[in-house]
Amino acid sequence: MSHAAVIGRSLRIYHAPARRPGLDAFHRRFLGPGDLAFDVGCHVGDRAASFLRVGARVVAVEPQPRLARALRFMFGRNPGFSLIQALIGASEGSGVLRLNSANPTVASASAEFIAAAKGAPGWEDQVWDAELPLPRITVDALIATHGMPDFVKIDVEGWEAEVLAGLSNAPRALSFEFTTIQRGVAEACISRLTALGLRHFNACLGESMEWAFPAPVGAVAMAEWLRALPAEANSGDVYAALEPASLAA
Repeated sequence: MSHAAVIGRSLRIYHAPARRPGLDAFHRRFLGPGDLAFDVGCHVGDRAASFLRVGARVVAVEPQPRLARALRFMFGRNPGFSLIQALIGASEGSGVLRLNSANPTVASASAEFIAAAKGAPGWEDQVWDAELPLPRITVDALIATHGMPDFVKIDVEGWEAEVLAGLSNAPRALSFEFTTIQRGVAEACISRLTALGLRHFNACLGESMEWAFPAPVGAVAMAEWLRALPAEANSGDVYAALEPASLAA
């Protein structure tokens, strides 16, 4: 299947009209008109589209050229949308993004993630077969340019802890993707967020947009839940907030 066909399939899946009401209702917990969201690892832009629909401004970070072109086509005329083509990490400099030509949504800057995925259940057909050198900036640098976000979404295939290492002040709320092949990365993220003052947590499995807990939990309970997940749970998102209200069912 060609790159265009693969990206087209992802666009049809993630931007399906049936998904929009649930996504928008979920994101209204964190964002409203005039708020600012950072979408780090924008991929095919379904979350960015939802942030825009609820009235927020969006700074999207997506380094892959083909996906960046798709994002510009969809959102480039929206004055509330900005696109950054760079890696986000612990410090400024340069880095390498490892590309998966068969599945562009799982590009990664993490050699450890790629090693963990090799032969793991659910990841058998993934091959990272190209590299793209890129500039690397920090979330702090994004904040210096665009302002403090109200919500940050991070989905960068095993590079989440590196992204958070470049954040010095906590936003109101934040999410990061976890995988069961790299639970240690998720625990490192939880530790970093706790140090930044984000003490309330909840999570969603896969693309469910449904809370795992009826009420927010602390860092210890969140880490224990992650460790207890079966491998076939595969992935999901952990949410953290300064105040608990947005994380309650």
